[in-house]
Amino acid sequence: MLSEGVGSKIHLHLANRLDRDTSGVMIITKCKIVAGKLTRMFQNRRAKKTYVALCIGPRPTWDEVYIETGHGRSRWGAWRVYAHEDIGRKLPEKATVKDMSTRFMLISINGKKVSGCCCDENHCERIIAVKHQTYKNVPAYGDEVLLRAYPLSGRTHQIRLHCQFFGLPLLGDVKYGGPLVWKGRTYEAHALHAESISFRHPITDAALCLLAPLPEWATSD
Repeated sequence: MLSEGVGSKIHLHLANRLDRDTSGVMIITKCKIVAGKLTRMFQNRRAKKTYVALCIGPRPTWDEVYIETGHGRSRWGAWRVYAHEDIGRKLPEKATVKDMSTRFMLISINGKKVSGCCCDENHCERIIAVKHQTYKNVPAYGDEVLLRAYPLSGRTHQIRLHCQFFGLPLLGDVKYGGPLVWKGRTYEAHALHAESISFRHPITDAALCLLAPLPEWATSD
């Protein structure tokens, strides 16, 4: 792509963003109009994304789960999970609590694949956060839990916050309770990977699915 612009200026435009330490799929266009159309597509939830996360904690009681919570900043300015009933509540700086929902599927425990996932969002367990149940801030220990996440909204730190809520913080995610050191190794980045994005091309309407190769921590046994 860049070779086409030798001797001329190329203006690239980001259509989506990832957290600083998150790896995976990013879309960069050479056309500002296309980038704008893609950004609106993501904002209107007309694109499907999958993420893979390596968490540390006790084995979940579910193989698949759909979670609905609120999302907003705390009084100290940090992003946090709110109860579902708080959606619409006024916050400082003219902000409000917004909806945040994610479907999770259990992939493996300590490197051993889990069977029995139906992969049907209409048949998975449903969790709605209520008052006084907004997060589980517990020490990170236990099993290595590999999850696939399907975010249905696009909130800041969404998957990281929902994993913290479950008591399954991401490996290396010290901001939300994850361990910096695990099995003698220091992790300087959280274990979250943007695996895929599926959408219709904003000009041709062709169905597209962009995949990023999985990192080592998501493929090793």
